[in-house]
Amino acid sequence: MRVCQLLSLLCLLMIAGVCRAAAADTTGEFTNPLLGSGPDPWVIQHKGYYYYLHTTGHNLVIRKTARMSELGKAPEVVVWTPPRKGPNVRDVWAPELHWLDNKWYLYYTAGSSDSIHPQHTFVLENTAEDPTAGTWTDRGQIKDTAADYFAIDGTVFTYRRQRYFIWSGHNGKDNVQRLYIARMSTPWTLASPRVEIAAPRYAWEQNGVNEGPEILKNNQGDVFLVFSACGCWTENYTLGIMTLKKNADPLQPGNWTKSPEPVLKSKPENGAFAPGHNGFFKSVDGREDWIIYHANSKAGQGCGGARNPRIQQITWRPDGRPDFGEPVKINTPVKRPSGE
Repeated sequence: MRVCQLLSLLCLLMIAGVCRAAAADTTGEFTNPLLGSGPDPWVIQHKGYYYYLHTTGHNLVIRKTARMSELGKAPEVVVWTPPRKGPNVRDVWAPELHWLDNKWYLYYTAGSSDSIHPQHTFVLENTAEDPTAGTWTDRGQIKDTAADYFAIDGTVFTYRRQRYFIWSGHNGKDNVQRLYIARMSTPWTLASPRVEIAAPRYAWEQNGVNEGPEILKNNQGDVFLVFSACGCWTENYTLGIMTLKKNADPLQPGNWTKSPEPVLKSKPENGAFAPGHNGFFKSVDGREDWIIYHANSKAGQGCGGARNPRIQQITWRPDGRPDFGEPVKINTPVKRPSGE
């Protein structure tokens, strides 16, 4: 009899747990982080779905979901595994997915099998409508032939009908990570020499690192470049911002202005250590702008897999500049993106 009573009690507890979970799903709220691990997160919206990627270190994986707040429910699909030898076989980092010329292009960073050559950026092409399906064709390295140095965290930026590639790299003289831009002729070919548009200059950019560049635009057409600074191995990893002069040439360094203060930094009491490497997306109904970024939940976790993805809404100031606020507190209910 006692065994039967115990089993009945366990069943009731399980049912209650399911009911609580179902109730949580209908509250219109979610909690950060979205996943237990997710360094260098990236998301793009396409025809009713969000496609999410992050660094695994050894392959390229995509999650597909209709609701970003429910990312944890989306299964992983491995879309590419590196070859055993070659220039792009190890330390696979910072994947980004872009829909260009009615095809998918997946940009990523990787290193050579000889362990001598540094990290470079590469791209894959897929003609399928759904990037979790179809076949990926290797389009090779995105390369500035005049300066083939360390190059990571590549992203694509379209402005005034022209496409540009922006990345973090070295100048061949020191190990400082600078931000570079070049014009593109195809999604895998640079059509101009690289131009340096940013280098560490402020105290909060210590350790010689500017990386993870991402473009954000407001409704008035203003262009902002949000980047990561300092070093992911420290608690001072942070986000900075640059502004492009209105209707100006992005290839002219003087047309970019770096703000003297960071825009998102650690908040230990919120479980947010070393926030950085961000991306942006719109809510389902297009009414809200959101940022996705990674952070550690505890001090001293460094650059590894403990970094996890968080999302929060961006607000806009009267002058058109974005306001990221402070990192939201983990494990605390947050209102879902509008339309979910």
